[in-house]
Amino acid sequence: MQSAPIVTLQDTLSKVAKLMIESEIRQLPVYSDEQLLGFVTDEDVIHGAIMEQWGNTRVEEIMTKDPFVIEEDESLGTVLSLIRSEGISHVPIVKDGKLVGIVSISDIIENIFQPRHVQRFGERVGEKVSVLSIPAKGIMVDPVITVLPESKLRDAEEQMHKFNISSLVIVSKGRPVGIITKRDFLEPLAQMEKPVERLTVQFSVKDVKIDEIQRSAVMDDFESFTRRYGGTLEAGTLFVYMKTHGTNFKGEQLIHIRLQFRTKRGAFFSSAEGYGVEQTFKIALDRLEGQIVKSTELANDQDFLKGYLRRRFPLT
Repeated sequence: MQSAPIVTLQDTLSKVAKLMIESEIRQLPVYSDEQLLGFVTDEDVIHGAIMEQWGNTRVEEIMTKDPFVIEEDESLGTVLSLIRSEGISHVPIVKDGKLVGIVSISDIIENIFQPRHVQRFGERVGEKVSVLSIPAKGIMVDPVITVLPESKLRDAEEQMHKFNISSLVIVSKGRPVGIITKRDFLEPLAQMEKPVERLTVQFSVKDVKIDEIQRSAVMDDFESFTRRYGGTLEAGTLFVYMKTHGTNFKGEQLIHIRLQFRTKRGAFFSSAEGYGVEQTFKIALDRLEGQIVKSTELANDQDFLKGYLRRRFPLT
């Protein structure tokens, strides 16, 4: 079992946020001279950041844009597949593009795998149909607590605290255009721990076995990536989240890797799933590169595009 990092009274909010992300533990002990004083939670850190400096920041500046969505008649199996493949924890449910509900991992566990009451989709005793075929609307939470892209982070944090929820869907004309979770609050805060003047990488690894050869290969890929984009993106941090699903093929783990790349030129996201750390990381990094190239700002940067074309299509 992983030990929780220790926090002291002298630690900054950004350092605590960084520790929470790296350890994936959302409640950390606070010590003074080896004496336990109490605990600090992710909500404490987020509230502190909101009160100190982020209160008037617009939600759209840190939200994850264009979230993955599922139509209400799609099956629970489809929802689970999306959660697994993309490494997300909340899926907005839509009907004809309009937001009608939301499903989280917690909803699935509570309503399907650990049911405490009869579900809205009917009694399942003796049912021949697999629970994975249940439509998303059968377990979704509705109505959904939402905010607008122009809403202030102070208001978003108040809503999350008031309704005791871990995510908010951002809507425009009834359609989901973004989603914000506690992690979305923590990540940019963690990046403030030290002024970043170059491209850096932070790893969060869960149940994934990485030997020195694999670690070296991953870092080589990142350094190559840094050489390609360091001049254009100037500075930023690549957050790498790795976890395994516990299955293997010819001795290789099934790995899910999610990348979040926050830079001065914007935020970029990608994910990949496959057997083996090196290959899966390469795929995720290649997809991330595609997102960078498609970005509106860089699409107008002629020097960047020329360099990208030279790398992708070298003259023989």
